[in-house]
Amino acid sequence: MLRGVTRPTLTGTPDAVPTVELAELLEGGDLEIIDRWLAQADVVEIADELSRLPREQRAVPFLLLARDRALEVFELLDPSLQQELLEGMRDANVRQLFEDLDPDDRARLTEELPAKVARRLLAGLSPNERRLTSTLLGYPEDSAGRLMSPEVASLRAGLSVGEALERLRRIGRSAETIYALAVTDDRRRLVGMLGLRDLVLADAEAKIGDLMDTEVFSARVDTDQEEVARLMREADLLALPIVDSEDRLVGIVTVDDAMEVLEEEETEDVARSGGAEPLGRPYMATSITQLARSRVQWLIVFLVAGAITVNVLATFEATLDAVAKLALFVPLVIGTAGSTGAQSATTITRALAVGEIRLEDLGRVALREMSTGLFLGVGLGALAFGPIALFAGMPIATVVSLTLVAACTVAALIGSALPIGAKRVGGDPAVMSVPLITALIDASGLVVYFLIARAVLGLG
Repeated sequence: MLRGVTRPTLTGTPDAVPTVELAELLEGGDLEIIDRWLAQADVVEIADELSRLPREQRAVPFLLLARDRALEVFELLDPSLQQELLEGMRDANVRQLFEDLDPDDRARLTEELPAKVARRLLAGLSPNERRLTSTLLGYPEDSAGRLMSPEVASLRAGLSVGEALERLRRIGRSAETIYALAVTDDRRRLVGMLGLRDLVLADAEAKIGDLMDTEVFSARVDTDQEEVARLMREADLLALPIVDSEDRLVGIVTVDDAMEVLEEEETEDVARSGGAEPLGRPYMATSITQLARSRVQWLIVFLVAGAITVNVLATFEATLDAVAKLALFVPLVIGTAGSTGAQSATTITRALAVGEIRLEDLGRVALREMSTGLFLGVGLGALAFGPIALFAGMPIATVVSLTLVAACTVAALIGSALPIGAKRVGGDPAVMSVPLITALIDASGLVVYFLIARAVLGLG
């Protein structure tokens, strides 16, 4: 139980708590009912409800939780909410909770805390926990070293099965996981992996070195977290050992932490492909100001792109004056081209993220996407020619159809080249995806449209 917290004492058999949200119970102010709700809910439900509460209300139900459940709930919360929750608790409770966290969770939380608060909390840790946490914080941000747990259960290759089981009984409770066991030599260099199932079912006299799998996936401490997480997903691993530059075992990344990394990365990509910055926190815990801030910069980009489009229209004003019907098909042209470019960008960004294409594939990818854009443009142009000819005449239909062919080809090229180019210079392909590409294609599509119109219609 967290110190300084008094839990209501319930007598008799408690009545069933209605299936209402925690926020409604807090409005009633009855701590006994809130306590019953917390007792009946699982930790995932509690964490979800806490994330929906205003920050000033989160501490009350959290402090009613028993110490072990409070730690489980806390670890499920987003780091930004963890930081806000700590601000609403007493110092003694904060220090105890910080001490109870796993080193990797503690390191991630420290990144969210103000530097002064982080230093104070780190100074209050026991020597061993402070050493473990400081080691993780010494690795680069977003590296495997920051993600891993240093509390790894390892076995020496020369141990017998009986000796290995005895060692696991001693260290198992403090290890991050015992289901996937790293095997090392006498210099702590990683030489193999062994599953708990194989260990338990083996003969007691058998040697670990004879049972272990020597074809081992591993990653260096400076490997990017996303690369580590995707390797674990593709190789279907429960845990991935992390080694230093001399192949010495220094930690392990478990599948739950890897999935969190993938969720964060995919959330970021989805947000940016939709023209916004990632919130970095649950939606219901995000203020209106934070929501607006996450979107405004890309809206400014769109505003600038719109100004460019207006300038293009102004440049070809004489062409529009000569053939007014051209203006009717501007939305069709730039909309189709923009959608083609967005499709290409989304496909290539995803393929880059999962390793299906590499930077050296730029030429082949660009050629494939241009061919795809050309194929789509020809099909769409042929489809649009008849209706437009009936509505606006053969010359205009010819202009629009040819423009669709050219614009879709160019759009697909831009949509494929920019994400790979961004990756090549160390940028985020998602930043170069739909919003920016659509802005570029709108302007280029109009230029193509009016140049073709001048050529086909014989305009000066």
